[in-house]
Amino acid sequence: MTALTVVRPGALTTVQDLGRPGHAHLGVPRSGALDAPAHRLADRLVGNPETYATLETTVDGCAVRVDTAVTFAVTGAPCAVRADGRPVAWGAPVRVPAGTVVDVGRARAGLRSYLAFAGGVAVPPVLGSRSRDLLSGLGPQPLTDGAVLPLGTPCGPPATVDAAPCPAPPSDALVLPLVPGPRADWFAPTALDALARGAYRVSPASNRIGLRTDGPALERSVPGELPSEGMVLGAVQVPPDGRPVVFLADHPTTGGYPVIGVVPEPALTAAAQAVPGTRVRFAVVRAPSSPSGV
Repeated sequence: MTALTVVRPGALTTVQDLGRPGHAHLGVPRSGALDAPAHRLADRLVGNPETYATLETTVDGCAVRVDTAVTFAVTGAPCAVRADGRPVAWGAPVRVPAGTVVDVGRARAGLRSYLAFAGGVAVPPVLGSRSRDLLSGLGPQPLTDGAVLPLGTPCGPPATVDAAPCPAPPSDALVLPLVPGPRADWFAPTALDALARGAYRVSPASNRIGLRTDGPALERSVPGELPSEGMVLGAVQVPPDGRPVVFLADHPTTGGYPVIGVVPEPALTAAAQAVPGTRVRFAVVRAPSSPSGV
């Protein structure tokens, strides 16, 4: 079996695919790549199906040595990419010989880059997915020095492109649409307007579980806490400190803090790449009023 060996694990590098949906009733989050479009693109560039596992890096990349000739690609957060110290393309398939050290550098913008290899990272699946879930602990451990990860058999030709465009990470502000509810009535009437004014910033305490915010506390109108109820991807939960948390891929499946609204899944891609300090504005999506007489 072909494999890669970890030379530099980086701050947090995990194996990710498209996750394990359908297990919330068992208390298992979906997990999966936070920037799913970047993950899918990396797989397509090397000729993989989009379901194959990639490596998701955080902030400072990673480096691995391959024991076979292989095609790889890096997408997501823009960064320097090197093969045995030689600069190679980001956002394009690159063929390297056996023994090459592939080095994904520090993100120049955004947070997370995706490193795909032809054949995919073939660690054993758990509940149908190879993703690491930081909350439940399912899936392979985050990369460590000297760890060896198996690679699968390539199954398709790489893409014939010089470079593939990727959306730029948010720089000035992260704008997230917000559908109010199910517990918006637990907050003061001014709470949704406070979110819309954009006085929040991404907190350094954010992770794969949730994007935490720094800013003014939202005022509650109903005291106490809820019995635990189901939580969905994109739920904006408000803990006792009043500062909203946007649930991401490794979020808990239940919770007792009220959810003021939900961010639709397509908008969460930008949240995955928002660096600490980025301004956050919630664009409240209000239901249209009924026509007169209806």
